[in-house]
Amino acid sequence: MSQSIHLDGHSLTREDVVAVARDGALVDLDVDAIVAVRRAAAFVEQIVAEDRTAYGINTGFGRNAGIRLKDDEAARQLQRNLIITHAACVGDPLPTEVVRAMMVLRINTLLQGHSGIRPSTLQALTAMLNRGVHPIIPSLGSVGASGDLAPLSHMAMPLLGEGEAEFEGEVMSGAEAMAAASIPCVELTYKEGLSLNNGTAQITAHATLALADLEHLVEMADLTAAVSLEAKAGRLDAFDPAVHALRPHPGQVATAANIRAFVGGSSLCDIDPQRIVDERGEVAKSISPQDCYSLRCAPAVHGAVRDALGHAGGVIDVELNSVTDNPLLFPEDDRVLSAGNFHGMPLALAMSAVKAAIPVLASISERRIAMLVDTATNDGLPMFLVDNEDGAQSGHMLVQYTAAALVNDLATRSHPATSFNVPTCANTEDQVSMGANEARHVYAMATDLEWVIALEMLVASQALSVRMRRLVRKGVGKTDPGPGVGTAAALAAVREHVDELLVDRDLRGDINVARELVGDGTLLDAAREALGAG
Repeated sequence: MSQSIHLDGHSLTREDVVAVARDGALVDLDVDAIVAVRRAAAFVEQIVAEDRTAYGINTGFGRNAGIRLKDDEAARQLQRNLIITHAACVGDPLPTEVVRAMMVLRINTLLQGHSGIRPSTLQALTAMLNRGVHPIIPSLGSVGASGDLAPLSHMAMPLLGEGEAEFEGEVMSGAEAMAAASIPCVELTYKEGLSLNNGTAQITAHATLALADLEHLVEMADLTAAVSLEAKAGRLDAFDPAVHALRPHPGQVATAANIRAFVGGSSLCDIDPQRIVDERGEVAKSISPQDCYSLRCAPAVHGAVRDALGHAGGVIDVELNSVTDNPLLFPEDDRVLSAGNFHGMPLALAMSAVKAAIPVLASISERRIAMLVDTATNDGLPMFLVDNEDGAQSGHMLVQYTAAALVNDLATRSHPATSFNVPTCANTEDQVSMGANEARHVYAMATDLEWVIALEMLVASQALSVRMRRLVRKGVGKTDPGPGVGTAAALAAVREHVDELLVDRDLRGDINVARELVGDGTLLDAAREALGAG
């Protein structure tokens, strides 16, 4: 991988994290940042040499903070014990992309030089990331308060020649992985174990990757809504800029503009109702002067989700370049300060809002599916979007069932983990964030949201194809109505892989392909390219 991300502790972006996590980008460490790291490590040595008592340096941890260490050997043993005893997670291993994100986040925060880790230890962790030594980290065990102690301890285990790691596709012991990658194991000294496992890297990793997916999916939801709008031969008044100037929430304004752009040039929206016919060729009678809320209120609903994501993104942006361990070292002021930067609540509450937003976006998408497959609401389209004169066709009936099941599952998983505090560490940590659970839930829920959006695109594409066949010309010189530039491009991209459903067939392949097209950006890229946005 030729791409390299320069880490200095202050300029890491969400895009950088995604590049390292998903694209295998390498990292290099800023020279000036290493100087700051070395200064903080020397400050730790000074504190020890002067026989000053400083929590986390020459004392025990948590309820053992009042116990003073006797000597260097005790300090080394304590830091090692901190890692191996705190590596107590259970459950399925975290995905490799999450592990890589955790590693780059931890490296970046340590580069600020307020933690006390030695440059050599930090460089060993960096070598692990760059050479693909990925620690095996079980997914459950962080309460997101004194940082993500347990998962970060698992991350540090291979550094000590302990635990397990994946290297070149094979899971092996941490010692074997380090040897295979030609990285010497490390013997920790004062403060280093605490520097490695005290911070919010798991919360931030899950949150960063989930947000990248969700920002894409809210854009996709705008596109699927635009295709549904045209399939319904809907009305554009609800997307008029004048409307949203009177209620200018940023997300609402952006959503309305997106949908307007995607349907730009359409002759389906606001079409003469007399040209909308049913399967018998008769003018549809159910046409209302305004569309259902799942279309008309899409700017408000999608926009609110977009704003929730925007707030979460701002929180993550701060966290990416924050120092989140404890105690914090300030060598220039000769101070060691114990505080609570490790507490995950800023991220946890932001993720709670995103968690609540996911089923909202899924639900409005499912409602558009239900609207399109029902003759009572789809203005002249056939029931379940397939001709059914012989009564033997079910069409897209069960696609809506699946979307409904996904929406219900997302809704039941949206309860905020932050609202249930379970104190830890003999009540020293008496208020915890549960942010790791919150962000992990959001990360998983994004996958199911992708399925719902894909199901809408499948149904909306079918409905739009049927609609264009059922419109009749009226008046001299009238041309066949067609979709907008963006929606036409999206429909064409779907049709390259999924044929219109004329008679019943096994839909599993169609559904899986639709999800791939939604997830990999094919449809959104096609629409944007057609609009000239690239």
